[in-house]
Amino acid sequence: MSGIYIHIPFCKQACHYCDFHFSTSMKKKDELIQTLITELQLRKNELENQVVETIYFGGGTPSLLTNEELLLLITSIYKNFKVSKDPEITLEANPDDLTKERIIQLSKTPINRLSIGVQSFFQDDLISMNRAHNAEEAEKCLKYATQYYDNITIDLIYGIPNMSIDKWQKNLNKAFQFGINHISSYALTVEPKTALATFIKKGNYPPMDEDLALQHFNCLVAETQKQGFIHYEISNFGKPNYFSKHNTSYWEGKKYLGIGPSAHSFHQTQRSWNVSNNSKYIEAIQNNMLPNTIEELSVSDRYNEYVMTRLRTIWGVALQKVENDFGTEYKKHLLQTSQKYIAEGLVNITSDPSELVEEFFLKTTQKGKFLVDGIASELFMI
Repeated sequence: MSGIYIHIPFCKQACHYCDFHFSTSMKKKDELIQTLITELQLRKNELENQVVETIYFGGGTPSLLTNEELLLLITSIYKNFKVSKDPEITLEANPDDLTKERIIQLSKTPINRLSIGVQSFFQDDLISMNRAHNAEEAEKCLKYATQYYDNITIDLIYGIPNMSIDKWQKNLNKAFQFGINHISSYALTVEPKTALATFIKKGNYPPMDEDLALQHFNCLVAETQKQGFIHYEISNFGKPNYFSKHNTSYWEGKKYLGIGPSAHSFHQTQRSWNVSNNSKYIEAIQNNMLPNTIEELSVSDRYNEYVMTRLRTIWGVALQKVENDFGTEYKKHLLQTSQKYIAEGLVNITSDPSELVEEFFLKTTQKGKFLVDGIASELFMI
């Protein structure tokens, strides 16, 4: 089983915190869509004998494409790959693109899941982030989207400097009131070469407050739990049967194909990524060349990736899998390096007696969740 990710590298404007690849110029949109179709044709053999279970339109802002353009891409996937009977097809969308009419039209397409970039329901937050939508549009799009779509996730950003716990709580309550079944929530981070990094350096924006972010995170975990959400990955909260199948496939180490400029692909022993430049991407594909860099993954690379992704999930790192897939030395290394964090109450080893053969898993505790990436990196085999 596998998934396909399609990167749509266009945005109306640049969010101050974003370091993803995108362009605010739409001049090459038509040409790029045709190039995406060509890349799908060129790479159809990469998922040979694989069934595509998930299709994900990410970006950028995929909702800037018309329904006709999205259907062109979906049709091309069906033409070149074997797709499951009922695939999860997700569209990332901004609230300002989701008018009632557009939502109704989308509901008649094969797209069956919406990922809506709300980020905040407060106007001052949206202005400070330079979001293209306003608070009214955030609420209005959810009012209509929930009438036509059951499978909806929204993005919310926490850790915004000077945001009170009360204000963060109101953001969460607003999401709950709309009956949203999935929330992806990330701490505001300062990425190099972003406008946000420049503002902070010049003293025009407050620096990040890790203690405040931790308070927001703990509030997020507690409040979503009260509403019946399962915290199944550090940044993802879903009600039963509403976990993201596409993202879960990443954490399960399944193969996926990334189409479009800057898109990444993973084939278990190999990782590749396309050039992050629209013009260079288009030129290469038009000449039937793949503009990607390929990295062969060593045993240590694969072990490190497994630990990093699985420790972020409720499923944890399976000790027997580590031994089976990477060797006894890797399991020994994992047990030794994790002892410090077990003693500090940040991770623990639990068993799953429901298995036919009892399995043991290394998992983060509630105390360790906020620190998981740092913990994982200390468990790596260098």
